[in-house]
Amino acid sequence: MVSRDVPALDDPVGESLRGRHAHLARRLGRAATYQPGVATFSTVSAGAGPEEWADLARLLGPGELADMFSSPAVPPPGWAPVFVLDGRQMVGPDQPPAGSGAGAVELGADDVPEMLALVARAQPGPFWPRTRELGTYLGVRENGALVAMAGERLRPPGWTEISAVCTAPEARGRGHAARLVGALTARVLARGERPFLHVAEANAGAIALYERLGFQTRRPVTFRGFRTPVTTSPA
Repeated sequence: MVSRDVPALDDPVGESLRGRHAHLARRLGRAATYQPGVATFSTVSAGAGPEEWADLARLLGPGELADMFSSPAVPPPGWAPVFVLDGRQMVGPDQPPAGSGAGAVELGADDVPEMLALVARAQPGPFWPRTRELGTYLGVRENGALVAMAGERLRPPGWTEISAVCTAPEARGRGHAARLVGALTARVLARGERPFLHVAEANAGAIALYERLGFQTRRPVTFRGFRTPVTTSPA
């Protein structure tokens, strides 16, 4: 049984932006979001009032996406819903899977165009030109071409999220995703941290893979996004 009493995982975006991703944050009052091109995730306090939401709207700009990730905070009237997606948060093992990392290579700034092209084909979720700045990203190449990747995203204290797990359609079924997740799990554990991840509830294949690798469900989550009001309150 995975403990639900892990406060750092209840607000992974906020904890990351206040901590190890503070250098990638934009902040106004208690509202915060990532710098453009890094991630679209935003955060407000659990009991945010109209002023805090107005601060977030000013940070993002009129008519922009406020990707609230798994935050249960509800915006005031005038914020248009954009998406709602059921998912789950899973916590990784305390030992890396056997055979982790065979064939994995670390990806850098020069690999970003290929990473973006792979994401466009495999569609693992949001990934932007600067997302690799959130942590280490690993890939698998076949005949020189990048065909699979995975990396580190949110970084709440004591934890690292594994994300962007994807494989090109023509390279699926070869175990690339398992090796990459295993390699990242080993790296996270070697730092004295624990891995965790998020997955859409409808993605049964990914859930089964993560369970085989020792990940266990901690809690259900709902991913939500809103559009900021077209006109913002005056400063």
